[in-house]
Amino acid sequence: MGALFILLRLFEYNMFLRELSLERYAIVVAVIFLVLGIWAGKHIFASKKGEKNEEALQHTDSDQFGLSSREKEVLAMLALGLSNQEIADKLFVSLNTVKTHLSNIYMKLDVKRRTQAVKKGKELQIIA
Repeated sequence: MGALFILLRLFEYNMFLRELSLERYAIVVAVIFLVLGIWAGKHIFASKKGEKNEEALQHTDSDQFGLSSREKEVLAMLALGLSNQEIADKLFVSLNTVKTHLSNIYMKLDVKRRTQAVKKGKELQIIA
């Protein structure tokens, strides 16, 4: 019974192959290689990025990241859960200045969110 099923599937597959033109085969092969290329690229670059992050974690000196003393203060206040306006009020600076400091911190620590910045700051022992 199983062999008969396999034979029917093989016959169906052969009929399918005869109906398709050469151009369609080329398209199918191209799509397969495209998907494989994207998959391989993501995995190769992800592993290299992971190695780069491990190297960054090995060097815990905050001066390596170029954070100014004011940016360290802003990061510490960020860890306390203060809003941008509250940080600006405590440091006696404008809201735009705080936003500039935050964007510099994000860029220097290679993060995209407040929580990521705080987490990385703690990992690198920039803040307590």
